[in-house]
Amino acid sequence: METELVQDIVIVGAGIAGVTTSLGLHRLGIRSLVLESSDSLRVTGFSLSIWQNAWKALDAVGVGDKLRRHHQPLNEIVTTSLVTGQQIVAIPFRPTGDQKGIEIRCVQRTTVLEVLVNELPKDTIRYSSKVVGIEESGFYKILHLADGTTIKTKVLIGCDGVNSMVAKWLGFKEASFTRRFAIRGFAQFKTHHGLKLRFMQFFGNGIRVGVVPCNEKQVHWFFTCIPTNQELKELKEDRAKLKPYVLKNIENMPSDVKACIEITDANGFLSYPLRYRQPWDLMMGNISKGNVCIGGDALHPMTPDLGQGACCALEDGVVLARCLAEAFSEEKEEEEVLYKKIEESLKKYAKERRWRSVDVTTTAYMLGSIQQAESRLVTFFRENILATFMASQYLKKSGYDCGKLNSP
Repeated sequence: METELVQDIVIVGAGIAGVTTSLGLHRLGIRSLVLESSDSLRVTGFSLSIWQNAWKALDAVGVGDKLRRHHQPLNEIVTTSLVTGQQIVAIPFRPTGDQKGIEIRCVQRTTVLEVLVNELPKDTIRYSSKVVGIEESGFYKILHLADGTTIKTKVLIGCDGVNSMVAKWLGFKEASFTRRFAIRGFAQFKTHHGLKLRFMQFFGNGIRVGVVPCNEKQVHWFFTCIPTNQELKELKEDRAKLKPYVLKNIENMPSDVKACIEITDANGFLSYPLRYRQPWDLMMGNISKGNVCIGGDALHPMTPDLGQGACCALEDGVVLARCLAEAFSEEKEEEEVLYKKIEESLKKYAKERRWRSVDVTTTAYMLGSIQQAESRLVTFFRENILATFMASQYLKKSGYDCGKLNSP
């Protein structure tokens, strides 16, 4: 039997952007409904590099310290060439003239989501709720769910990932494939792994590898490559080939780094093609339209070369909650007046997030392209001239502050 529900704000997707937006609204006294197509919290990936811009966002919604107390900060970023085997740059994470509070910790994605969700009122998230259709109805949007339910809402927010239905409804094209492929995993050691608390990255010969300790016994690692069409087909079809493929490509790496991949269970490998939003699509596209907008990977799918995907999703949630709250500041208003306020608040959000999204996605794409290029000329420039500049981009892009929930 078909059921119709009426809501003020509906958020599609219970990922990081969706639940952060919902929690931000909750902190400001505004209720929202989050629709999640899975039957429970869906976690894709193992760990996240949480940089200081994301900690500011987590602090804004009141959960930063809950995560800090169980995760140690890293001390530096170290880059090593896989061409020469030499360390080419090391940047300590200490305050400088333009960087007051560098903070990076590796945190399990599940933990981040659970901490955010545990702060939400009960029944905020409606599971097993897949949106299959969107239609307009005056000042409302009507959502059709796979189970026959329809939901009438004053605001529709799409945080439904890289294949976002809401982004498609707004006119965005599918994210572009970079020709690069990522494999990542999570190593669980029985005793201390022996690695220093630092962000280690290695690149050259067409691959990029990163190793990031989470605590004394857990290490997050990632591997990106440019496989041939045949290799890509085999890696997609047979998960058992992921581990030997990575190990074959990292034979010349330090033994303590290789150990992280070697002890990772074969079923603990996650792989996916790297996609990103073209900068001109972000510049020209409708991030918001009327009472609809998008955030997180629905807005800015990006390559992982800056570690900013989830960080920017957290920023989106804070900015969107702050902007949208302005439209709901009055008790009751006529539908047309409220619609106009919602439209203006979402335009404000879109304006604030557009150029930040262009900046980060483009920088990540360019860094990845340079790091995995194999030509002698690019290799020379990368390892002799650009190494420090590229490493400094991590600190520069994470120096952003999305602000507090309340408008100044």
